[in-house]
Amino acid sequence: MRHLRTHWPVGLLTLVAFLVYLVLSLARWHRWANPSWDLAIFEQAVKGYAHLSAPIVSIKGPDFNQLGDHFSPLLVVLAPFYRLFPSPVTLLVAQCVLVAVSIIPITVTARRILGSWQGLGMGFAYAFAWGIQSAIDVQFHEYALAVPLLAFGMAAFLNERWRASALWIVLLLGVKEDLGLTVAAFGAVLWLRGQRRLGAIVAGVGVVGMALIVGVIIPAFNPNGRYDYWGKLGGGSREQASLLAGMGHLVTGFFSPSIKLHTILLLLVITAFVALRSPLALVIVPTMVWRFAGSTEFYWGTTWHYSVILMPVMFAAAIDGLRLLRASRARLLRGYAMVAPALMVIIAVVLTFQYPLRDLWDPQTYERGDRIAVAQRAVDAVPVGASVASDRGLIVQLATDHEVFWISTDPSVRPDYVVFDLQTWGADPPGDVVAYVEGLFPGTTYRVVFDEWDYAVVARVAG
Repeated sequence: MRHLRTHWPVGLLTLVAFLVYLVLSLARWHRWANPSWDLAIFEQAVKGYAHLSAPIVSIKGPDFNQLGDHFSPLLVVLAPFYRLFPSPVTLLVAQCVLVAVSIIPITVTARRILGSWQGLGMGFAYAFAWGIQSAIDVQFHEYALAVPLLAFGMAAFLNERWRASALWIVLLLGVKEDLGLTVAAFGAVLWLRGQRRLGAIVAGVGVVGMALIVGVIIPAFNPNGRYDYWGKLGGGSREQASLLAGMGHLVTGFFSPSIKLHTILLLLVITAFVALRSPLALVIVPTMVWRFAGSTEFYWGTTWHYSVILMPVMFAAAIDGLRLLRASRARLLRGYAMVAPALMVIIAVVLTFQYPLRDLWDPQTYERGDRIAVAQRAVDAVPVGASVASDRGLIVQLATDHEVFWISTDPSVRPDYVVFDLQTWGADPPGDVVAYVEGLFPGTTYRVVFDEWDYAVVARVAG
């Protein structure tokens, strides 16, 4: 009971944050706004686990195993919930829960180290940080699984529970392959804190684990026997060449274009620059390196989900930094340590008006456009259980009850239906959808069964 009385503000903050995340996420779902195909991909993977089979993601190709794309076996923890509630909404709710849970270790630890109200302020700033808002807004991603692991691992580190912290962080290897670098960086921080043997082991596990995953495990599941994302570093076609090109580009253009500098600045601003005082901040370096080394522009900015894994690290570093600043001999630094948590709260509130949570005050966030009724009829034109190829427009809405392929999937596939959203197609949408589909899948014959308001559905009649 005493524990409950002490930490009820943490529980309240967690509940409020969860509800805010949920409203933001479900409002996008309510509007049928699909920012990418990710939610459909992860639903297919989790659906496979839920039915005790391989995580086949037909959107990536016929019989494509998700483990041949990204190494995310911890998605299996969502399978029981999806089995009970087979819907993409289950994944959206799960993401909100996972992120909200991470608030607890960060805030409880901050309150223990900094005091009740300053620690609660830190928790508030973390709960509504821009990186979390951006991730919730773009629907589900496997990084959501990493957020509580990082939060509990960082909290254990701050509480000097070294082995527990190491175990939490090593689990990141089951979330996504690039997090092996994060594991290695955390091992280096343990080493700097005097945990030499444990730090060396963790760093070694991170490096060797990632090498095995990228060099052996993923290629074993990949239909082409390779890791498909080497080319993201520098844009080259050969693995070594693109990696070297990416590292060269990193050296020459770490702060160019300016969007990279903007991202770095915002990462430092959210903790009022206090995180720089702690070696824990080094844990974000590998993520920033691979993001900035690549030629993929949406890795560079503050939108999408790529920064959510940085939030627990930066705020844990800020807690550690404040502890160190309070022990400083410089009166000015000690004084700054006392006001910094309040400054972080102010910064979080100000930035909220520039990031997705600002939409919660906009009535249009909750309005369904006139096209949604038409979109629903387009989905209804595809019988449950049928195979269907789709562009981004309705792919998420189709994934639960159909075998879904990307519209330009392997030409050997013969989807029963093909669905178009020509309004969101981009440049040069096909003028004749039947001719376009029959060109994609040679030897087939299709006919239009639905055509309304730039939604088109064609059905296979032969081939």
